[in-house]
Amino acid sequence: MVKSGLPVDEALGPLAAALGARGAAVLEAPPGAGKSTVVPLALLGEDWAAGKRLIMLEPRRLAARACAERMAQSLGESVGRTVGYRMRFDSRVSSATRIEVVTEGVLTRLLQGDPALEGVAALIFDEFHERSLQADLGLALSLDAREHLAPELRLLVMSATLDGAAVASLLGDAPRVSAPGRLHPVETRYAGSGPPALPDAAGAGAQHAPERLVSQLILRALREERGDVLAFLPGAREIRRVHSSLAAAQLPAGVQVMPLFGDLPGEQQDAALAPAPAGARKVVLATNIAETSLTIPGVRVVVDSGLARRASFDPVSGMSLLTTRRISRASADQRRGRAGRLEPGVCYRAWSEGAHPSLAPYTPPE
Repeated sequence: MVKSGLPVDEALGPLAAALGARGAAVLEAPPGAGKSTVVPLALLGEDWAAGKRLIMLEPRRLAARACAERMAQSLGESVGRTVGYRMRFDSRVSSATRIEVVTEGVLTRLLQGDPALEGVAALIFDEFHERSLQADLGLALSLDAREHLAPELRLLVMSATLDGAAVASLLGDAPRVSAPGRLHPVETRYAGSGPPALPDAAGAGAQHAPERLVSQLILRALREERGDVLAFLPGAREIRRVHSSLAAAQLPAGVQVMPLFGDLPGEQQDAALAPAPAGARKVVLATNIAETSLTIPGVRVVVDSGLARRASFDPVSGMSLLTTRRISRASADQRRGRAGRLEPGVCYRAWSEGAHPSLAPYTPPE
């Protein structure tokens, strides 16, 4: 088994043994361990994977593309050969593809169209803590397929922040494997007067209070710290407001402000993920698209609004509704970890230290 030099290497042997013997496993590994890009390539060499494909669910399009590109790069290949991806309106796979990184809708259609999953050795559910309706449905259909149609199918659930015991129980008391992380120290600076301020609770005339505080914290971070800044906001609307606010402010020379959200064209997403030019600094205004499975070169400062736009299923209407909510402590830890991926960093939180324990421990499922 080829080693990558990343912390997840320590878990590869036990993980392969668990999947070989039990057919299912849960991998708990903190941000920076390398699970999203190392594990699929390592499992490709197992006897039970010979001549078959591995399919990895990556909830977000940007992360799916980035993971596939990183794995292909490590093999010295272009995307679409050994490693490819499939998502709505964008697919790069071939007859030679052995690892497919897919998004949620693609996985659901795959399971519905071919319940026996012919030619598939394993399904890998990455970042399962996000607990979307389609990811949960995908796991349920996979468990059903394994029980009735494809007993040799391996199932692996991976996450940095997950109630591993509950998921392991769901998988038939599957083995839990853990890996260390490789985070550098991150100093946390609390800057709010209470919990993260929800827009509808900000009071008359103060609907944009959360964005104003984030703008102030970004300017403070640029004064106090070196390196690039990654700011988390709940949605594109808030990103545009903060972008406008920063454009009107007295930004230091050489600072570039870039948005990063799901509906942004691919070229603009790539620009936000690329290193800043020599002598310049970058401020990336992102949704929770940048919370997991991505490393943005140069970032050593995170500014966290403490808010996210999340889907919740309404059983009365049968529809999913998008609402702005406070994030969980697990999500806050994920965001904080973005500042320590490459070197020691700093995280500014737009809420008080006393209010932090009031946040939910984990992100609730959709």
